[in-house]
Order: sequence, then structure tokens, then C-alpha cells
Amino acid sequence: MLPIKTLPWTRLHQFLHDNHGIRYFVAAVGILLATGLTVIAWMWQQPVAQTPTIYATAKPEPEPPKYYSPLTGAVFTDEAPTKRHVTAVMIENSPDARPQSGLKEAGIVYEAIAEGGITRFLALYQESRPGLVGPVRSVRPYYVEWGAAFDPGVAHIGGSRNALSMIRSGQYGVDLDQFFNAGAYWRAKDRYAPHNVYTNFDRLDALSSKKNKTASTFTAIERKDDSASKSPNATHIDLPISSRWYNVDYNYDAASNSYKRGVGGEAHNDREAGQITPKVVVAIQVSMTRQLEDGYREQIRTTGSGKAWLFQDGTVTEATWQRPDVKSQLVLVGADGKPLKLNRGQTWITALSNQKVPAWR
Repeated sequence: MLPIKTLPWTRLHQFLHDNHGIRYFVAAVGILLATGLTVIAWMWQQPVAQTPTIYATAKPEPEPPKYYSPLTGAVFTDEAPTKRHVTAVMIENSPDARPQSGLKEAGIVYEAIAEGGITRFLALYQESRPGLVGPVRSVRPYYVEWGAAFDPGVAHIGGSRNALSMIRSGQYGVDLDQFFNAGAYWRAKDRYAPHNVYTNFDRLDALSSKKNKTASTFTAIERKDDSASKSPNATHIDLPISSRWYNVDYNYDAASNSYKRGVGGEAHNDREAGQITPKVVVAIQVSMTRQLEDGYREQIRTTGSGKAWLFQDGTVTEATWQRPDVKSQLVLVGADGKPLKLNRGQTWITALSNQKVPAWR
């Protein structure tokens, strides 16, 4: 029979009373229990179907609609400005008439000699409606013909005999003559006659509506987006129209890809809006004669074809202008026989006699 002190449980009892032994024993039991529970849980765990997470994605905002002005090619998100009727206003250019009002907002401007070397403008408006326009002056036949391509109302103060006969016929647009519609015009007090007749588009629109002129049907000029040249070859332009008081120059502004206009050796400013800066400058050679029509008047042929120069994007393109009849749009054709596209924005078209050519550098 073994002595009591050699029995296994006696040794265990001694071991448990030892501090280090207790810690080892407890740790061992804990590890065994944890391992056992983990194994049991793993063995009994049933696979669970995973539901995929669906993340909501924001729908892209639709692009706003684009509407294009038939007159200038300008882009709008509202269709209304592109549906307005065109109004043509005769604006004078004698030194006493400068600076004019409303010219900077015109969409297209035709510039030509009215009489005695003095130039005058046919300013065409569609989307823009300036609050002051003038000074307004009389009309000539070739302005009526150029304007006819846009189916406009024509604002003027009288005119030459042939011009009045044309516009009053109703075949070239709606007559908005101040002689019969005085309420649409007024005389400014800070200038003297005849350089002081003005109007605005609140009055002109009301007059046009009274005459049932609320829309214009015409062929739009083909336009394109700006594309400034990296190698501009026409940064300064001279247009020798008649004399130093009416000759025109332009300086290219690369930052805005436009041309700063000068007349008579000075900046050509709009009284309310600053220097006039068209996107496109066009010079056309025309047949110009003088005829007896209630006094000697200039007469310009507006149909047929002739030489032309297109200045845009800092460059010049020599072209041919074509216009088969007085209701047709003036088109510039390149050397390849294809119509040239003009930049979107204001366009100035200057008529030079066949003996004169523009200069540029």
C-alpha cells in the first residue's frame, strides 16, 4: 500500500496550492474551453445567403436645350429670343451723331455711303432689345434691299423717293417710318436736329405689334463656334471707305477673339455700352454709282457677286459674295466654291467701291 504523500491527487493538491500552478491550470482550461466552443460553433454554423448591397446612383442632370439665333447664331437655353421678329434701324454716322446708341447690341450691321462720302448704318436686331437706339435717319434703296433678306420691320425717318416707294409697297418689310408713327420716336434735348431722333424697343415692338409684325421668316447665315488662330495674320484692318472721317479700322483682340472697331481715327464707341467689338468683319466690293433721284444720290448694286474679305479668328479669307436677288441672303463663298461659315456673334459688313480694297497686317 502506497504512502499517502505519493498519491496522484495529493500531488495535484500540492500543485494547485502553488501560485504559478494555479495560473497555468486556469489558462490551460480556458484555452481548451475556447477552442472547444469555437470548433462546435463552426461545425454547427449553417451557411447564410448574402444579400448584395445596392447603392443608389444619382441620375445625371439633363443638358439644357439649345436654341440658336437665326440672325447671329448666338446660343440660348430659352427659345423666345430666337423667335422674335427682326427690326432694322437706320442709324446715321456723321461726326455729330457719334457716339451712337444701340449699335453694340445689333446682330448684323451693314455700312455704306449714304451721300457725299458720309456713311450710314442699317442695324439689324433680333434677340437683343436695347433701351436706346439712334440717332435715326433716312433710308436709301440699297439698305432696303439688304434688309429685305431678313423680313424685317424697318425703322427710319423718311428717305429717298425710290427707297420710300420700295418700303411702302410692303414687299421688302414692314414700314415703321417716323413720319407716320411719331409716337415711337422722340427728339433728345442734348443734341441738335437732325442728329437727335431716338427710339427704343419698347416703342418699336409696340408699333410692330400694331402693324401685325410679330415674326420674321428668313434664311439664317451659317455660323460656327469660335476657333481663334494660333497664327493670326490679320490683327489690324483698314477699310478705306471715303475720307478720314469715315474710314474704318479694326484691331484684333485675342483675349475675346473679336475686333475693336475704330472710325475717323478714334475708337468707335456706343454711348451706353463702350467700344464696338464685332466677332466678324466683312468687306465687300460693290458697284457704286451716282444718280439723280431728288438730288444726287449714291446707288449701290446689292445683287450679283463681287470680291469679299472675311476677317475672323484673327485671320483673313479672300472670298466672293453672292446674292442672286434682293430677297436672298448674302453668302460668302470660298476658293473651293463652298459657303464660308461665320463665327457666332455680331457681324459688320462694309461696302467698298470696286476701286478700293482693304488692307491688313
